[in-house]
Amino acid sequence: MTFLSLSLNANYSKIGPEIVREAPRVAVPTRVVLSVALLILSWVPLAVSKDIALVSNKSNSLTTISMPDLVKICKAQTTRWPDGKPVTFITRSPASPDMKMVVEKVYAMAPGAVAALISAANHGRAGGPAILVVNSNEDLVRKVEATPGAIALVDVYSITGGVVVVKVGGKLPLEPGYPLHGN
Repeated sequence: MTFLSLSLNANYSKIGPEIVREAPRVAVPTRVVLSVALLILSWVPLAVSKDIALVSNKSNSLTTISMPDLVKICKAQTTRWPDGKPVTFITRSPASPDMKMVVEKVYAMAPGAVAALISAANHGRAGGPAILVVNSNEDLVRKVEATPGAIALVDVYSITGGVVVVKVGGKLPLEPGYPLHGN
């Protein structure tokens, strides 16, 4: 077994006019040191994982949605809410690093295919685009606040009081089992 040696004996040595206490020495197995380092490094992915929230304009009556229904909205296959308002899905660019998890979990397509889908969904739609692409999470939240019938997927840390968080699959962001938890 390999050991790392740490000083633990209480020896004193004199350096010039000052007395310096030497650190005691202890042998620590390398395996223990490596195990602790591995444990600490395993926490890093948890620090960078993201939760994406589904937010809605406050005038929408939507409080919960199933994952298959969300996919239909994101792909512009659902065009009207039950009350007749047009559905507008607001998103970041599919090529954006922030959208990687959404592209994988919601669209299950390559970013280029999602961009083509957005273009096709907006072509010829009367009354505004079905899917609106914005540049930042802040723009996304502001657009949802201002657009009746709008919903969007946004980083949970960008949510403001001007929008309503919608349950996906019966769960809110940060709850165990939430389907839009990033890894």
